[in-house]
Amino acid sequence: MYYQNYDPLGNAFVSTLVAAIPIVTLLYFIALHPHKDKSGVMRLGISAPYAALFGVIAAFLVSCLAFQMPVVSAVSAFVLGTLSGFLGIIWIVLAAMFLYTMTVIAGKFEIVKESIVHISFDRRLQCVLIAFSFGAIIEGTSGFGTPVAIAGAVMVGLGFKPFQSAVLNLLANTAPVAWGAIGTPIVTLAAVSGLDEVTLSAMAGHQLPWVSMLVPFWLVATFVKMEGGTWKEAFEVWPAALCAGGTFALMQFYASGTSELHLMTDVVSGVFSVICTALFLRFVWHPKTRFLLKSEREALAKEGKSMATATVDATAWKYPYTIRETLYAWLPWMILIACCALWGMPEWKKYLNGLFSGVTFNTTLFGSHFGGTASLPVWDMPSLHNMVQRVPPIAAVGAKPEAARFTLNWLSAAGTGVFFAALLSGLALGLSAKQWKESLVSTAHRMKTPVLVIGQVLGLGFLTRYSGTDAVLGLAFTGAGPMYPFFAAYLGWLGVFLTGSDTASNALFGSLQRITAQQLHLNEVLIVATNSTGGVMGKMIDAQSIMVACAACYDDPHERAHALGPIFRTVFWHSIAGAAVIGVIALLQAYVFPGMIPALPIGK
Repeated sequence: MYYQNYDPLGNAFVSTLVAAIPIVTLLYFIALHPHKDKSGVMRLGISAPYAALFGVIAAFLVSCLAFQMPVVSAVSAFVLGTLSGFLGIIWIVLAAMFLYTMTVIAGKFEIVKESIVHISFDRRLQCVLIAFSFGAIIEGTSGFGTPVAIAGAVMVGLGFKPFQSAVLNLLANTAPVAWGAIGTPIVTLAAVSGLDEVTLSAMAGHQLPWVSMLVPFWLVATFVKMEGGTWKEAFEVWPAALCAGGTFALMQFYASGTSELHLMTDVVSGVFSVICTALFLRFVWHPKTRFLLKSEREALAKEGKSMATATVDATAWKYPYTIRETLYAWLPWMILIACCALWGMPEWKKYLNGLFSGVTFNTTLFGSHFGGTASLPVWDMPSLHNMVQRVPPIAAVGAKPEAARFTLNWLSAAGTGVFFAALLSGLALGLSAKQWKESLVSTAHRMKTPVLVIGQVLGLGFLTRYSGTDAVLGLAFTGAGPMYPFFAAYLGWLGVFLTGSDTASNALFGSLQRITAQQLHLNEVLIVATNSTGGVMGKMIDAQSIMVACAACYDDPHERAHALGPIFRTVFWHSIAGAAVIGVIALLQAYVFPGMIPALPIGK
């Protein structure tokens, strides 16, 4: 039995510094290590797979030497993280990119692009509609990096630069994350904290709508700055940005507090935002000038036109496709949303997990039990399952040892739903055998590096969890006293950065947040929910999300491998600022507006 020690070096400050070494190592090599590329140009940050490898090596050294975790247990934890990452994240993104590639090869993606462009020809508003509103729908159905992959690919297809598309979609994939994949983060948070699920969802729904109204303005300002525009040009589209963010926030506030809709908060909010914004732009208001990409402005200049923006003339761009052609082109995306919603339903998951319950087996794998049913085999990780004990204050006295089981829910996994949607889409589009092969080969080639990086980083995250180094970092926040509501957001932020998932962060720190709230006499619902809402701001800087963005937005393998560092450096301070916004909201709700905290049902 490995008992976690949260002060292995006898000094809390030194132990915290040592626990941070793997994270600092990963960050350094991703974003700061100077090196020369093949052309001799000095750059910061090395290739993502090597940066991840150095972080993994550092994590093993710290876990096994400083924290005295048995080497075989450390290896088992890393393997569990890699396997879980493949089924939980990589499988989803692979299937999503497969579907996207098929639509490109079939020629239907061009129609999708045109239909989006004709909602608004203004590039600023395209950012809001695609990255924010459309991305929220995909987040609500599948989560785990899928919205960044899909919306990022759409934006690149519309002419946005790869770096620009990656950054904007990482910024947009924040406010919806707490209800991603049919509310999985909230469900997990309720399970580990023991608090009521709907109440926690309502609490998150009293915090994140303020951010939802901010994000469209944030996106527009960031995009305009990237394109060399002015603050005036960024502010010109404030009515549409307010419409997109305001309608999303209103529905988010309402749906999150209902037992019927709380798990579908992102989907209904995203759909409501897209419809309202499209109608607003069509019948109420549209910017008088059209903001163009820098490359488009340069093309105008070559034609002798010096204007930085083009006057909007809706009659100048006739939509070239019929309604039937448009709906047919959007069919794969409608199938995707339907399949993800179906796979997110608990009843459907239960059905799939029990589909082959009559076929059972029991054997051993590396000396540990591996068995179950054909539809739900389970592997008890060797030297890890029930062999790690968390201790107070991270866990309650007498807590059960940490389970470490890899459940191969290959039928009910969200990625299977996305893959099934891809297969149905290919059939619906009538792909030839050559097109099927081209789609498979192109997807495999594109995802080689992201799969390697995501697998390593998730393995690192699980290693920090089972060794206890994550808890040491988390405990560093608990000495904040009355200011703890602010730092509770950063604890969730840290969890998402470490694990790449708001769900995993809630599983990691949900119980600790409740224990700390009890010790400091703070409202438990507020503090526990803030773990999830603060965590969403860490989503834009975790290596997995950035690597998914790179995979979706970059065609060139070399550029893809070296884009992680520049993207991380760009979004890092946005992430810090976003978590601070959540922290301030939590502070205000704790001491100034406590009436915004929903009450737990009687008996819970």
